[in-house]
Amino acid sequence: MKKNIFIKSTLILLVGSMITRILGFVIKIVYTRLLDANSLNLYMLVLPTYSLFVTIASFGLPLAVSKIISEESKRGIKIFTSLFPFIIIANTILIIIIILISPFISSTLLHSNNTKLLIICMSFVLPFISISSLIRGYFFGKQKMFPHTLSNIIEQIVRLLLIIIIIPPLTKINYTYAVMGLILLNIISEVTSIIIFTLFLPKSFKITKKDLKPDLATVKDVVKISLPTISSRIVGNIGYFFEPVIITNLLILSGYSKQFILSEYATYNAYSLSLLLIPSFFIASISTSLVPEIAKYYFNKNKKMVKRRIIQGCIYSFLIGLVFNVFVFMFAKKILLILYGTTKGINYFKILSPFFLIFYLEGPLMSGLQAMNKASKSFKITSLGIVIKLIFLAIFSLVHIGLYGLVISEIVNIIFVVGYSFMEIKKLLK
Repeated sequence: MKKNIFIKSTLILLVGSMITRILGFVIKIVYTRLLDANSLNLYMLVLPTYSLFVTIASFGLPLAVSKIISEESKRGIKIFTSLFPFIIIANTILIIIIILISPFISSTLLHSNNTKLLIICMSFVLPFISISSLIRGYFFGKQKMFPHTLSNIIEQIVRLLLIIIIIPPLTKINYTYAVMGLILLNIISEVTSIIIFTLFLPKSFKITKKDLKPDLATVKDVVKISLPTISSRIVGNIGYFFEPVIITNLLILSGYSKQFILSEYATYNAYSLSLLLIPSFFIASISTSLVPEIAKYYFNKNKKMVKRRIIQGCIYSFLIGLVFNVFVFMFAKKILLILYGTTKGINYFKILSPFFLIFYLEGPLMSGLQAMNKASKSFKITSLGIVIKLIFLAIFSLVHIGLYGLVISEIVNIIFVVGYSFMEIKKLLK
């Protein structure tokens, strides 16, 4: 029965991810059609900043909590009561910092004063993301994937309904308000997710007076795992954050207009990357299922099973990516036209598509490193990849090829990160 847990968990996550991704895709179609060009450009400009803040707010909790609970070294209740005060304090500090630096980010880095209010709005979403991440990690560690799947589906449905109801009136007032509403409605969707999770907590999950005292040792254990993991993700998101900063400043220096830059960057992210990243949601499910499995086998020094699980994860990820990419590549124009009412971004998509078959292997490989207590290795690989990507981006942004400099730097990053990760895992499993 235990042998089937990994496959069962993966299948639940895959089915859930499929439904969630379909809903997410509908959401993207709806808001790209509801927002005008100015609103969409503004949203895509601040999206890297929001992604960076979300990564910081998650604190790497899903992976860290999942790993500790799967090893049965800590009680779930003790983890909750110990980490909750830490989450509240950390988020309070984070909100204050974001409010203080918002003028600098908006005016100096992004060259758009309209983004200041949006950056401040982002900060108020973060505490809810942290709490959701904590509960999510608990269920991952128990290898109970249905609560996660159901919460994601309901969260997306709530988000879709809110967008349909809230965004149209806001677009009539001001395009900045429309983007602000799109960001703030995440609070309601995250609260919905948290409520769904709590309904699935076991009846034995009762907090006693003894549990109310936070255990610093538990916090240290979680931080020990989450810090290298979140550091790696933060570095990745810092790279994503600096994309529009480098592109905006250097392309303006190269003679491109600000409107051209914003329009092309929005096209690249909203249409080209959106299509390419659809399989990543399914692959993330596979990668998530791998963590407790690999951690358990590696803890028991069963390298054979660790190797088998990583190979399985890579094969599943590659096949999903291959089938999807071949289909979309053949009908790219029609798909873009049906979904977004435009064929913009097809040029970027066709260049990146073959290389994303390699990118889809990154999730399972990184999960393997993290589950084997080699999060520092993944941090090193991600950091080097981002540095190389930004260097290539800066160089090619100055040779007057528009956004193709970003395309080239993305390809270089994919090849480097996946290749390096593969070599490190191969060494560990000799």
